[in-house]
Amino acid sequence: MDRMPALFIGHGSPMNTLELNGYTSAWRRLGQALPRPRALLVVSAHWYIGATAVTAMARPRTIHDFYGFPDELFAFQYPAPGLPELAGEIAEVVKPHWVGADQDQWGLDHGTWSVLAHLFPDADVPVVQLSINALQPMDYHLELGRRLAALRQRGIIIISSGNVVHNLRKIDWKNADGGADWAHRFDDAVVDQMVQDPSGILNILQHPDYDLAVPTPDHFIPLLYTAGLADAGDGARPILRGYAMGSLSMTCYGVGTDSLPCEEAAGSTTLPAGVPADQTNI
Repeated sequence: MDRMPALFIGHGSPMNTLELNGYTSAWRRLGQALPRPRALLVVSAHWYIGATAVTAMARPRTIHDFYGFPDELFAFQYPAPGLPELAGEIAEVVKPHWVGADQDQWGLDHGTWSVLAHLFPDADVPVVQLSINALQPMDYHLELGRRLAALRQRGIIIISSGNVVHNLRKIDWKNADGGADWAHRFDDAVVDQMVQDPSGILNILQHPDYDLAVPTPDHFIPLLYTAGLADAGDGARPILRGYAMGSLSMTCYGVGTDSLPCEEAAGSTTLPAGVPADQTNI
């Protein structure tokens, strides 16, 4: 079987699920260009817990892990099947690291389904989620990404979902489609590092704008999995670039996607009125 690509998607607001904008249109074009996989393995910023686990249920539920959004978003369902046997394969390829099989607790959160709603809108490809272990150091996630690379030759597309720049306390409502200077500097530095040497991605933690761009690690860590996958194989390159509300980078990366151009996009990110952006769990 040909080696499947891997992706990092800057997912932004859950409202991207329902909206057709520059980003979601680009995700749809990307989905149409991807090969048909055996399954999808998604590392989402929103399953950030004190353990490394994978969903191992046949029918993962759609989790609406936010509040204050329109009823239409809470009604959205992404009824993709799971693939319980993939949990066992993941546990094998990452040894000696331990991975637990979650048979009934989690499911698919909005970091996964807001993106897959456009990449694979028919929800007919099995989906498995991998948690982010909040107790582990940064290099653990990079190494786990390297070990997961073997799955690409088993028909698995690995998708990391987060945001390279994600500071909800610095939201600028007047800059809907742009990024602050510090956001541009950090995002550009990450692009340079990912293209030139993804194995050295942890060097970016010393960047002077890191603390502003990454006030919490949950949305940044998914990129480390993509960096590990890139280091283990084809390298990485940006396939979509853009910003939202001054303090979100919507940059996306591809591994094994050399035939795809790098697009520039824009699209207003919708958030619920009257709810502080840093309390919406986007």
